[in-house]
Amino acid sequence: MFNRPLPLRAAQRCTFTRTPLAQALLLGLSLSAGPALPVWAAADSTQKPPAAAAELDAIQIEGQAPAADALPPVYAGGQVASGGRVGLLGNKDFMETPFSTVSYTDTYIADLQARDITEVIAATDPTVFSNGITGTYSENYSIRGFASNINDVSIGGLFGVAPYYRTSPEMYERIEVIKGPTALLNGMPPTGSVGGLINLVPKRAGAEPVTRLTGTYQSDSVFGGHLDVGRRFGSEQQFGVRFNSMHREGDTATDHQRVRNDLDALALDWRGERARLSLDLYQADDVIRGQNRGVSLAPGVAVPRPPKAGTLLNPDWGYVDTQDKGGILRGEYNLNDQLTAYAAVGASETHYAYNGTIQANVINDAGDFLTRMGQLKMDLDKRSADVGVRGHFDTFGVSHQWSLNATRYQDKQKDFGRRSVPGYEWTTNLHHPAWGPEAPEQWPAVQHVENRLTSYGVADTLGVFDDRLQLTLGIRRQQVRTDSFSTSTGARASRYDESANTPAGAVLFKLTDQVSLYANYIEGLSKGGTAPFTAANAGEVFAPYKSKQKEVGVKLDLGSFSHTLSLYQIERPNSYTDPVSNVYSLGGEQRNRGVEWSFFGAPLDDVRLMGGIAYVQPKLLETDNTDTKGKNATGIPKLQGKLGVEWDTPWVERLTLTANATSMSKQYLSADNSLSIPGHTIYDVGARYALDVARRPVTLRGTVNNVTNKAYWGTPLLSSLGLGEPRTVQLSASVDF
Repeated sequence: MFNRPLPLRAAQRCTFTRTPLAQALLLGLSLSAGPALPVWAAADSTQKPPAAAAELDAIQIEGQAPAADALPPVYAGGQVASGGRVGLLGNKDFMETPFSTVSYTDTYIADLQARDITEVIAATDPTVFSNGITGTYSENYSIRGFASNINDVSIGGLFGVAPYYRTSPEMYERIEVIKGPTALLNGMPPTGSVGGLINLVPKRAGAEPVTRLTGTYQSDSVFGGHLDVGRRFGSEQQFGVRFNSMHREGDTATDHQRVRNDLDALALDWRGERARLSLDLYQADDVIRGQNRGVSLAPGVAVPRPPKAGTLLNPDWGYVDTQDKGGILRGEYNLNDQLTAYAAVGASETHYAYNGTIQANVINDAGDFLTRMGQLKMDLDKRSADVGVRGHFDTFGVSHQWSLNATRYQDKQKDFGRRSVPGYEWTTNLHHPAWGPEAPEQWPAVQHVENRLTSYGVADTLGVFDDRLQLTLGIRRQQVRTDSFSTSTGARASRYDESANTPAGAVLFKLTDQVSLYANYIEGLSKGGTAPFTAANAGEVFAPYKSKQKEVGVKLDLGSFSHTLSLYQIERPNSYTDPVSNVYSLGGEQRNRGVEWSFFGAPLDDVRLMGGIAYVQPKLLETDNTDTKGKNATGIPKLQGKLGVEWDTPWVERLTLTANATSMSKQYLSADNSLSIPGHTIYDVGARYALDVARRPVTLRGTVNNVTNKAYWGTPLLSSLGLGEPRTVQLSASVDF
């Protein structure tokens, strides 16, 4: 049954039931015909987690911890992991992490039939808000009430390498979420997201060979396939190769909308006794014809009723095409049993083209709206590096887990296009849209900007009472530099160069092996603003601004079912122009206070649950308008509840029924809170069946999203209203060779 050693927990201690298998493992006997594998091979995701064993007498054994880059083991139910990467602190068990975190497994990603990262992180997490709009130019989500930018997603902790606007998840083993600002842990995100951080963990070849072919279907007629192949080679299986290739293409459930998605990813790794090397390469192409962008409301116009689900509100001839390619080279070396050094370098290129609606305003209560066309091309080159040392030692009964690292990110962005195409605008209606002719394409140069982020961070986790009480302290020095260049001469037109320190502190107390109490103070960092040309101090550039989080929480691990309850406050400065002095300054503030309860795992042998409830109060404390002071921020529901259920039916072996519910309260559209869209609840249902065909394992999956075909408004990135995804059927069949 097992041909590899079981992974040890972060405290380097395991509990095994006293079964014949466990006894044999303790005696060092080999129970399989294959060769013994080194401890790093424990991070193998190709196998389903074993069923829970009967509760028998337990014994404890001490052993060597896995390699620093080994993935934490899968938690009961197989949907999430028991821990994940916490920036420069490395991989940590979730019960020993003084932050709110969750790490989704590739099993969960595949069973969800997810098409992008947002679908994974927003499915059951009540702190993550997604507007439900599909077919847009970019993924769109917020965490803890603050909009997060998909450009700030990291791969293996490295910024600037992930696809720029949308990421298909087939090449990833884990999708990890850390909630709240993370400047100390990872450095400043390129666009300054403060609500949370998404980290993607690439797939690696596991101990067991895998050759998996998956065919997919999405209504109305999007067909696709995914090939996943993994092998290890060498006398000790030290060489690994993992290859993933995906293609999807066809008409979506939205009228007159067509998509094409391609992804090819190659992962190579070599692992010795002390050293580990890996290389990840990918290329991706994401094309949408008839993209959604949404509509806005002209002054004095009330929120209209939504048209029927599936209506395309932007021209069917419009398109968006995003081409990405990137690579990461990573190395890690155990200098001794207490000290590990690591380094990673990465690069990526993005070529983006957009032609279609740039602005659409509803002009009357009948639903008529004026549409204007725009065009944008972007060429973006990104480079990133991360180097550090991580170690542990004990002094006078106090353990120390310390980290020191430096990061570097830089990009070059050149934009081309027209914000408005003269002569290509018309008026149509929300409920019966009709489009004019396709706008001709012209691409004059409009912008050339280069950014460079450099940081140095240090942190130490001190533990006493056998590490039951842990105190984490750290600080990071961050430098932000932005250069703007003339598009005609190439000469530098302006420079922005500022620095800031971002400290953090956290404490965790393991009340029992099942209960952890934690609290943290951590800061985020975002680039400062520039005074607009209409201000009295036009052109003045401000230093990076800090966001500050205070959080307390409790984690409960019942062995197969876990809960997290937390209370937090995040304060983020806002910039505004004073209406009396006409001076632009950093004086405004948004303060989000919230409470969240989340859970995951398998409370029963045949039932898996994920979900929770979150309440957030996003207040604007200072603004440039007295009508908006003290109001709630726009586009964020105060209350969200989510529940995902899986049930292995007793009457049909290996048949699993699934269901998901997402419910949210209203969202304000106007800063003075006079306009809002109502809350709504969306239901998804599905089933999964595992069988053998010609002695090959086959898994069939089916899901119906928005099963009631509810028409509802969401709040997209660049406008006020967008139509949520209509009823969509997804089918897939996977076979292992």
